[in-house]
Amino acid sequence: MADTYEFDRDGLNLWSDQERFEVTRERLAEYAAATNDPIPAHRAGDVGSPVFAVVPAFDALMAPAVDVVPMDIFGRIAHGEQDFRFHRAIKPGDVLVSQGRVIGWETKSTGSLVYIHLVCRDEGSGELVNEQYLSGFFRNVDAGEKVGDAIPAIAPHAEIKQTAPLAKAAHHVDDDQTFRYAPASGDPVPIHLDEEVAKDAGLPGIIAHGLCTMAMAGWGVLAEVADSEVARVKRFAVRFSKFVFPGDDLETRIWKAGTENGVTAYAFETVRGTDVVLSNGIAEIAD
Repeated sequence: MADTYEFDRDGLNLWSDQERFEVTRERLAEYAAATNDPIPAHRAGDVGSPVFAVVPAFDALMAPAVDVVPMDIFGRIAHGEQDFRFHRAIKPGDVLVSQGRVIGWETKSTGSLVYIHLVCRDEGSGELVNEQYLSGFFRNVDAGEKVGDAIPAIAPHAEIKQTAPLAKAAHHVDDDQTFRYAPASGDPVPIHLDEEVAKDAGLPGIIAHGLCTMAMAGWGVLAEVADSEVARVKRFAVRFSKFVFPGDDLETRIWKAGTENGVTAYAFETVRGTDVVLSNGIAEIAD
């Protein structure tokens, strides 16, 4: 039976404070190494990989939810979906400012979803660098009627996934992956670092960061269908479906979904054996 909580409507569409981030070559390279990224420009810190975009915005990622979600359930939040919309790539020397807002929430059969929108801009010019949409999920929580807006839908492309994939990329989650990813990303959540904390949370042990898995899928897709050119990526989105653990072997499978206005959409999913750990993947690549 779901627990009923009242989310605070006064926090709807309330922008958080700006979070400032100075991009260095060393931080870009550290993130690439922490996600086992083989692309030379990423490893050298010449340009940020697609999912590096979460790093400058990390402090703004959940700040808006503090104004909406009751604090006694805040620790129960799980990442549901992540959708990046890129206007340009991130490079060393950038000074970026990010802020976010809750745009809505709703109750589903298994819990409630809160929807967040973030923007990341160049501090000097005000140029929009990227936008991010994400959902946070609270299992067994009833937040009442639907309020505000949902994030943009991610098409599942179920039919195309019944055909043979265009390409595949393999990934291995190292035993120390979470301990490298945490400082590189700025995400210190203890279920990724402390075995006992993870077990107390009902998990079998330490789990990998979902965004680390997404980053692995990102370099896999980029290498297979975009000639490893991050500037060509216009959108990169997934649904987090199952937990990933240190030691896991993963595979990202990629299908061509269609081309429009000089941009090709690729559907993808990341699997561990028969388990789909990242579903509803979509990558939009400029031709």
